[in-house]
Amino acid sequence: MEDFRRSYLRLCKEGGIDAQESVLAQLHDARTVTGSCRLDLRGQSITVDTCSVLGRVLQSDAVFTEVLLSDCMLSEEGVKLLLNGLCSNTTVKVLDLKKILQMLTYCLCLSWRLVLEWNALGMWEEGFGVFCEGLASNTSLAQLDLRNNQINHQGAAELCIALKRNSTLQELDLRWNNIGLLGGRSILEAMQQNRTLNKLEMAGNNIPSDTLRAIEQSMNHNADRQSTLRESRSRTQVLSKEIQLLKEEKSRQFLSLMETIDRQKDEMGRSSRNSSIRLGQLQEVLSEQKSSVNSLTAKLQMTEAALALSEQKAHDLGELLTRFKLEKAELRDRQSREIQKEQEEAKLLKEVNSVSEKNLQLRNKLEETERRCKTQQDQIFELKQELTNTTAELKLRLAQTEERLEMEKRRSKQALEDMDGLRQKEVDHLTRHQEESERALQERILKLEGQRIQLEEELSRVKASLVTERAQAEEELGKVRAQVRLEEQQHLTSLEEKLRAVRQSRDESQNHCTHQKQTIAELHAKVGQQSIEMDTLRRRIDELQQDLAGKEQEKVAEVTRVRVELQEQIGHLQAERTAQSGLKEKIAALEREMKVLSTAHREALLDKESEISSLLERLRIREGEIQRIREDEAQRASFLQNAILTYVQGSPLAHFSPKK
Repeated sequence: MEDFRRSYLRLCKEGGIDAQESVLAQLHDARTVTGSCRLDLRGQSITVDTCSVLGRVLQSDAVFTEVLLSDCMLSEEGVKLLLNGLCSNTTVKVLDLKKILQMLTYCLCLSWRLVLEWNALGMWEEGFGVFCEGLASNTSLAQLDLRNNQINHQGAAELCIALKRNSTLQELDLRWNNIGLLGGRSILEAMQQNRTLNKLEMAGNNIPSDTLRAIEQSMNHNADRQSTLRESRSRTQVLSKEIQLLKEEKSRQFLSLMETIDRQKDEMGRSSRNSSIRLGQLQEVLSEQKSSVNSLTAKLQMTEAALALSEQKAHDLGELLTRFKLEKAELRDRQSREIQKEQEEAKLLKEVNSVSEKNLQLRNKLEETERRCKTQQDQIFELKQELTNTTAELKLRLAQTEERLEMEKRRSKQALEDMDGLRQKEVDHLTRHQEESERALQERILKLEGQRIQLEEELSRVKASLVTERAQAEEELGKVRAQVRLEEQQHLTSLEEKLRAVRQSRDESQNHCTHQKQTIAELHAKVGQQSIEMDTLRRRIDELQQDLAGKEQEKVAEVTRVRVELQEQIGHLQAERTAQSGLKEKIAALEREMKVLSTAHREALLDKESEISSLLERLRIREGEIQRIREDEAQRASFLQNAILTYVQGSPLAHFSPKK
C-alpha cells in the first residue's frame, strides 16, 4: 500500500502534476485498514492528469484486487488512460465504473466481474461494437452488468454476435434497456448457440412474454446441460478410479501368483537336482559294492561262511535297489503331477486373461451404446428447439397480421367519418382499397397455413426418423447379444478342447505307467538270471570245500575285516535314508503349497465370475434406463404434437380456414 502511494507521488513530481488531496486521503485510509485490497475513489472528481498517473501506477501494481471509480465524472480521455494501465494488470478482479458517460473499450482484462450500470453505452454505436468485439474474444469474464445503458435492437444484435463467440460468460444483466422485439429475437437466436450463459435478466425491455419464456427455457437447458456435464464428469472420474484400483489389484495378484510359481519351479528344480545327485552316488556305491562282492567271491571261493555273507549282502543290495527304484518311480510320478498342475495353472491364467479381455470389450460396447443414446438425446433436444422457434415465429406473424388488420380498420373508419360529405368516387376508391387489403391478408393467411402444413410434414418426418433410429438401436442391441452368445459358445468349445487335452495327458501317463511296468518285469528277469548264477556259484563252492580246510584261520580274519566294512556301509546307508525322509517331508510341504495355490486360483476365478455377473447387471440396468428415456421422449413428442394441434385449432387460423 505504501509503495503504491510513493510511486503515485513520484510520478506526479516527474510529470509536474499536483497530487490531488482527495486521492492521497483515500490511499491513507486504505493503508490504515489492515488487509484491505480495495482502491475506493467513488465520488471524487479525478482529472485527466491524475488518471494518467493512476494508470501508470496500476500497470505494475500487485496489491489492489478491487477498483471503485463510480460517480467520478471521468472524461473519455481519462477513462482511456486508466484502462490502458489496467490492460497489463493481472491482480484486479472487480472494476466498478458506474455512471460513466462515455464508452469503455479497453475493460476486458478482468478475470471475474465487470459493472457498467448507467453509462448510456447504446448511444455510441461504434464504441459499443468495439466493446462487443472485445467481449467475444475475452476468455476470463464471468459476470457483466449492463443495466440502464439505452441499448436498442441494433446493439442487442452486436451483443448477440459476441455471445455466440464467447465461451466463459455465465451471468448477464440487461434490464431497463430498449432492446424490443427484434433484439429479443436475436438474443433468442444467440442462446441457441451459447452453451455457458446460465443467468440472463431481461426485465423492462419491451420484449413479448413468449420470447422471454423461450429465453428462459434456453437458460434452463444450459443449466441442465452443465449439471449433466458435471455429473457425467464426476461419474467418469469415479469409474476410472474404480477401474484403476481393480487393474492394480489384478496385477498384484498376478505378480504374486507368478512369484509363487517361480519359487515352486526353483524348489522343484533343486529337489530334482539333489535327487539325481543322490541317485548317482547310490549307483556309485552299488557299483563299489558289486566290485567288493566280486572280490569276495574270488577270495572266498573256498569258504561257505564267506559265501553265505556274500549272499546276504547281495540280497540286501537287491532289496535296496528295488526300494530305490520304487522311490525313483514315485518321484517321477510326483514330478509328472506337478508338471500337470503347472500346465493347469497356465491354462487358468490364460482363461483369466481371456475373461478380462471380454470384460474390456463389454465395457467398450457399453460406452458406445451410451454415446449413441447421448447423440439421440441431443437430436431430440434440437428438434424441440426448432419446434419452439417455429411456434414463436408463427405467433409473431399472427400478431403482426392482427395489428395490421386493426390499423387498416381504424384508418378505414377514420376515412369514412371524415369523408362522409365527399363525393361518391372517393367512397368507391376506399372500398376498392379495403378489398385489395383484405385479399392481401387472405393471401398471407393462406401462406401461413401452407407453412403450418410444411411444419407438420417436417414433424412427421422427424417422427419417422426417430422410429427408424429406435429400430436401428434395437437391431444393434440384438447384434450385441448375439455376439455375447457366440463368445460364450466359443468359451465352451475352448473348455471342451482343454478337457480333451487333459484326457490325452492322462492317456500318456497311463502309457508311461505301462512302460514302467515293463521295465520292472525286465528287472525281475535279470534277478532270476542272477539267482541262476548264484546256484552255479554254490556248486563251485561245494566242489572247493575240501581246499578250504587248511585256510580257515586266514578266512576268519578276513571275515572280521569284511564285517567291519559292511557295518560302515550300513551306517552310510542309514544316513542316506534319513536324508531321503527329509526330502519326502519337503515334497509333502510343496504339495500342501500347491493345494493352497489351487484354492487361491479357484477363489480368483469365482471373483471374476462375480465381476462378470455384476457387469451384466449393470448392462441390464443401462438398457432399462435407455428404454425409460425412449418412452419419456415419445411421451414428450406426443405432448408437443397435441399442444401444437390444440394451439392451431384454437388460433385465428382455424377461424380463417373455412373462408377459403
